[in-house]
Amino acid sequence: MTEYFISPSARALDVWRKAFSSAVVLGSAEQLPALAADDLVWVDVELDDWAGTVRSLTARGVRVVVVSALPADEQALLALDSGARGYCHAFAAAGLFHEVALVVRHGGLWVGPHLLARLITGLAPQLAQAPEAPAAPALDELSPREREVTIAVAEGLTNKQVALRLDISERTVKAHLAAVFDKLGVPDRLQLALLVSRVGAQAQA
Repeated sequence: MTEYFISPSARALDVWRKAFSSAVVLGSAEQLPALAADDLVWVDVELDDWAGTVRSLTARGVRVVVVSALPADEQALLALDSGARGYCHAFAAAGLFHEVALVVRHGGLWVGPHLLARLITGLAPQLAQAPEAPAAPALDELSPREREVTIAVAEGLTNKQVALRLDISERTVKAHLAAVFDKLGVPDRLQLALLVSRVGAQAQA
């Protein structure tokens, strides 16, 4: 399991190696070796035609996360449209890098809270009205605290914001969120939020 960072200047080299001690930093996608199934490739937007690189890699089945020193929603949308499974700050804290990697490796999608809220607003009505959409499982199997965490996350709150709202630790939030993902069968925050939105829409129907 290796993290490959593609960046022409390796501008965040120390940050990346602090997060992943065995991180491999390359100047171009052409330098990538044969990849194992659980390897991740992180593409810096500083790379020329970074979106084209993402499309080329994802077409080969490679899981890609895009990093940017100046994150922006439109750039994130381009990254996702190009096939990336995640988008985050190039100088993020080590803990966030680990969380992104965990979500992506488990088949989820990682985006920031602002874009998450934007995606939910744009996609939830379509999913709720889609006749072929499967019935959403009820949230009754969640504990009261898990339900509170779920609703807060569905609003686009970060783990820190959820912790502050519920007066619990971020570690506890993560533990509850992991249990929620497992019980509801969703891989990431976006799918969880869309699920909550669909449940609400069905309840009002």
